[in-house]
Amino acid sequence: MEENKAAAARPAAPTFEAFLLLFTVFIVGLCTIIYELLIGTTSSYLLGDSVKQFSLTIGLTMSAMGIGTLLSRAITRNLIQWFILNEIVLGLVGGLSVPILFQAYSWTDIYYPIMVSLIMGIGILIGLEIPLLARIMEKHYTLRANISNVLSVDYFGALVATILFPFLLLPFLGIYKSALITGLINLLIGVFNLWWFRSYLGLEKFRWLRASIAGAAVVLCGLLFWSQNLIQAWENSVYEDRVVFSKQSAYQKIVVTKNKRDLRLYLDGHLQFSTIDEYRYHEALVHVPLGLAAIKEKVLVLGGGDGLAVREILKYPEVRSVTVVDLDPEVTRLALRHPMLVKANRGSLKDKRVRIIHMDAFKFLEEFSALFDVILADLPDPKTSGLSRLYSKEFFGLVNKRLAKQGVFVTQSTSPYFAKKAFWSIKETISAAGFAFVAPYHAYVPSFGDWGFVMGSKIRRRLDDLALRVPTRYLDRNNIRELFSFSKDLMIEGIKISSLNEPNVLSYYLEGWKYWN
Repeated sequence: MEENKAAAARPAAPTFEAFLLLFTVFIVGLCTIIYELLIGTTSSYLLGDSVKQFSLTIGLTMSAMGIGTLLSRAITRNLIQWFILNEIVLGLVGGLSVPILFQAYSWTDIYYPIMVSLIMGIGILIGLEIPLLARIMEKHYTLRANISNVLSVDYFGALVATILFPFLLLPFLGIYKSALITGLINLLIGVFNLWWFRSYLGLEKFRWLRASIAGAAVVLCGLLFWSQNLIQAWENSVYEDRVVFSKQSAYQKIVVTKNKRDLRLYLDGHLQFSTIDEYRYHEALVHVPLGLAAIKEKVLVLGGGDGLAVREILKYPEVRSVTVVDLDPEVTRLALRHPMLVKANRGSLKDKRVRIIHMDAFKFLEEFSALFDVILADLPDPKTSGLSRLYSKEFFGLVNKRLAKQGVFVTQSTSPYFAKKAFWSIKETISAAGFAFVAPYHAYVPSFGDWGFVMGSKIRRRLDDLALRVPTRYLDRNNIRELFSFSKDLMIEGIKISSLNEPNVLSYYLEGWKYWN
């Protein structure tokens, strides 16, 4: 009854002010999720272990939001003023979050304390927003409608953010510019509310808030204007050599560096190859399985979008078709167009026998039923939960199904020295996936150190049958058999296999490499 009376006393049809406040709630929800995604993505890019980084980001943000909500109780007057001030500080801190994290990674040894401080600060400011907005909107809606409107619009903003981030912000702007633009959006909301509620604030407070917004906007706009130069300078400080190409694709950060004749490709900060010694890696990856395969007409390459493995495969005249399945079209586009990379791969991806499919390797194996004589997995290390699935029992089981009866499979398997447990876990997982023949081997690649591979087949094989009949720079008929010999300090037993449900290879990998990165 009392609620009905109160409702009758309110305006029957809220106009622009109510609309502005609801739109503000929408933008608040959108920016909230984008800040979380930006910090989680940045930390994953710089440190790896995406599950850990996003878990920390989400958990700390939620707890900080709770603290902010509690602190909002202390604000009893001047709600509009406090809300606009909150948006100014949030826009500035959130917008600067990625630039700050970049610098923390390059110039300090306290990345995690800085990351946690940023997350907690942003979370507290986010926690203050919704209670303040809900109380400002009380004059337009009943309590029931007010809570419903605020939460539903806030959640809808979060939904839009989760769509915008992977499909628009990340691939077209990158994390650095996305943070600055999101901060400016926060400031813009402050501007709209400052303009509309100016009569509530008084001239002195209006001028003070206007100056604060202008100052924050100058900082963010200045960084945005100079962002390309700042990113270039930061990347040159992180990478040993001069950065000649840098692009954030929909899937990863792609960086190419150059030092005299040495061209290096990095994906999400991890070295993929150096043109000085990549031939050692690719000869070991390609010529061991193809040297053992009696039939090699149809070859499947999972990953390998740089075309370097394909270069070695095309040395065999028996090869009639090579299917390259690489998730990221930006990588293959680079391999087809960059002069130095085209020279390194000898234009292999332009060969008429080569077919390129941009698709997830797991999904390809599930959806395509063709059989292949040789399958090569030239995939990134299992350093994230997404990549570890490509080293699971289920994945290798799919490989087994797509392998011809006489076929041979090989996967790069990280370093048996630096990540010993991960290497032998991959070997045991391939055995558990139903391969009758499994043979681990390794080669020394100066840019990587001792590097491992695991080969498998549906039928029993004899390594004595391994023949090398194509020109090579590293392998010959003598040292190719030495690849299968492991010293005592590289051997280990009692290692668990990896599956989708229990991605043990991920924990093994992170445990091994944490002492060497």
